[in-house]
Amino acid sequence: MRPESPKPPRRYRYGVDTVMELFDIGPWVALLVLAMVGAVFMAGAYYIVKSAPPSQVTMSSGPEDSSFHRTALRYQKALAESGVKLNILPSEGSLENLLRVIDADQKVDLALVATGVAEDVAGLEHVNSLGAISKQPIYLFYRGAPIERLVEMKGKKIVVGKGGSGARKLALKLLELNGIKEDTTPIYNRDAQEIAGSLLSGEIDAAFIMSENMAIAELRKLMLAPGIRLFSFRNANAYARKIDYLNVMDLPQGLIDFGANVPAQDVELVGPMIELIASENLHPAISDLVLDAATSIHARPGMFQKRGEFPLAIEQNIKLSDDATRFYKSGKTFFYRHLPFWLASSINRILIVFVPMLVLLIPAVRSVPALFRWRNQIRIRRLYRELLQVEQKSRRENDQRRLEVLRAEFERIDQALGRMRVRPAYADQFYHLRVHVDYVRRLLSGTSTEMRPLPNENL
Repeated sequence: MRPESPKPPRRYRYGVDTVMELFDIGPWVALLVLAMVGAVFMAGAYYIVKSAPPSQVTMSSGPEDSSFHRTALRYQKALAESGVKLNILPSEGSLENLLRVIDADQKVDLALVATGVAEDVAGLEHVNSLGAISKQPIYLFYRGAPIERLVEMKGKKIVVGKGGSGARKLALKLLELNGIKEDTTPIYNRDAQEIAGSLLSGEIDAAFIMSENMAIAELRKLMLAPGIRLFSFRNANAYARKIDYLNVMDLPQGLIDFGANVPAQDVELVGPMIELIASENLHPAISDLVLDAATSIHARPGMFQKRGEFPLAIEQNIKLSDDATRFYKSGKTFFYRHLPFWLASSINRILIVFVPMLVLLIPAVRSVPALFRWRNQIRIRRLYRELLQVEQKSRRENDQRRLEVLRAEFERIDQALGRMRVRPAYADQFYHLRVHVDYVRRLLSGTSTEMRPLPNENL
């Protein structure tokens, strides 16, 4: 019969032996160390998997074909290039967008919101700003003879937009500054898509409009329509001083249509900036991805902005997120600049977990041998102290009964030494102590070559 080949050692046993030799510790301690390290790494791996960025996010935009909706479509395309799907939810405008992000049950991650809309809104601590992405004027279209001051609108039938829009809130504020209230002037809430028809038919006299909630084609139709005028805020700077989130903008003559010379003269406008608002739970990697998209989408020059003016780090009523602050200060991290999004995100999460873990784990592991060395030295020093006391007393004693007591004490020390379990790294100290124990044994038995004290001849 062929002899049985020796069984290979179990893998776990090999790991325990390695740890025992490396740190010079016992098997149970080695198992405990391995278990702790394994648990830490398993927790780290779980965190890495759990903290992966989502493959899809949701943005609340505006009505179909509005500037907000078109902007959302551009973000959708940009994020898709990195493998992230952006779901777009139409809305009435800024206010509804903001309320959706605040409400966790809505599960909305991103929203376009006009600055100023957040005034007096509860729950802002649950959202963050990713910065401003554009300026957007509020347009006041009206019928009839030219007017130069907003107060001249008193008594006319005015539409201010629906409740979920940012245009309505700003329009009411502008009217209030001019003393125009609902008790003296008919003020209507109407869907933005109905405003153009109502104004052209003469059903209403004036309407406040923002492109956040109106189709671009409808807005252009009003600008080109005969008999419809665009109000110019001659005291625009005064409005901007009174309402701190307003910006002054110019619409130069002929910019809309050079052939038709629309507008026929320079028009001064006021309006807020548009902020990109995010849920407090937005993943940092998605935040960076969205801000990178914002840089490519909004950095170009536009009707009311210069090249590179946006995105812009601002804080109005909503605080700028920590991720956005970092992005505006130092841009994309190294991995996001040079690697695909998902690979960079994975490496980033690994570093976030394991670098601090190693910083803590390496000193802790290195301290294990020192801890055992200290423990071993304490035990040996204690025995040395007891042995020294026995030796010194034995040199002064002539009484046999007391010497017997010292011999019993010595035997206890010797037995304690015999029971002591010592790792190989500390064997030199152990055997050194053994040599001294043998020396004291010979001293107590009277076989030592050293002279014992002579008996007192007077006794």
